[in-house]
Amino acid sequence: MPKRISLYLALAGIVAVTLLVLRLRQPGPESQPLLPPPQSPYATSIGGRGLVEASNENVRIAPATPGLVGEVNVKVGDLVSKDTLLFRIDNRAALARSAEATAQVAVQRAQLSEAETLLADRKDQLDRSRTLREKRVASEDEAQRDFFAWQAANDFVERSKAELTLAESRLQMAGVSLDLLSVRAPRDGTILQVNIRSGEYAEVNSPEPAILLGDISNLQLRVDIDESDAHRVRPGCSAVAFLKGSREQPVTLDFVRIDPYILPKKSLTGESTERVDTRVLQVVFQFGNPAFPVYVGQQMDVFIQN
Repeated sequence: MPKRISLYLALAGIVAVTLLVLRLRQPGPESQPLLPPPQSPYATSIGGRGLVEASNENVRIAPATPGLVGEVNVKVGDLVSKDTLLFRIDNRAALARSAEATAQVAVQRAQLSEAETLLADRKDQLDRSRTLREKRVASEDEAQRDFFAWQAANDFVERSKAELTLAESRLQMAGVSLDLLSVRAPRDGTILQVNIRSGEYAEVNSPEPAILLGDISNLQLRVDIDESDAHRVRPGCSAVAFLKGSREQPVTLDFVRIDPYILPKKSLTGESTERVDTRVLQVVFQFGNPAFPVYVGQQMDVFIQN
């Protein structure tokens, strides 16, 4: 009797495991997206993912020389014009070098004035010696010595002029070095990012720009098109875009240009399903600010008419 019970239990276990395996093999219900994907308004189209930029592209501003940040004069959202002071690297050492160079120029100018006075004196003495030599009052040796003295004074003047030119060049270089510590806006635009603070050390080749500047009165969209579809894109093509994850509020795009270089794709979404082992053609479109907010750096789904 106990053996039969064990046999029945074993058979029941086998049946239960079999049923569980068959159940697990059955396909589950298809997952539904939270929001339906946007649909192309064209009969045939090329799809791509775009990144919003400021018109004429974003400007990544960095200091010309590394150093300690002395002051930051702008904040995110400020509208600035060309040559507006954005930030300044600590300029105390540069100011000292400029003052030293200014003093050296003054010294060299005084030396040149002294050399020119000496030359005038030697020239006058040489003229008198030659007059007296013609009257046979002075000897030939005296006249020759006065000539050599005049020549030495003339050489001293030329050397003083050269030293003054060198000092002025150093002063100009010190002024340029001082000016480079003041970072100014290269063009009109809006401050999109400020990644430095007073007291921080600013690098020239920092991974992120010290300041990001862009003209957001109009926006442009840089669209990545897979290289397999690159041959289907035509200059002047029509296109429409939707904010990522949205199927409403389409944005009509105006063609700007095709960048004629296929480059490695960079991940925009960060999703594991996004392919980055390919190359893309970048197409640039422009659009006016729509009724709803669109921000620089935002992603958009793009459909290009084909």
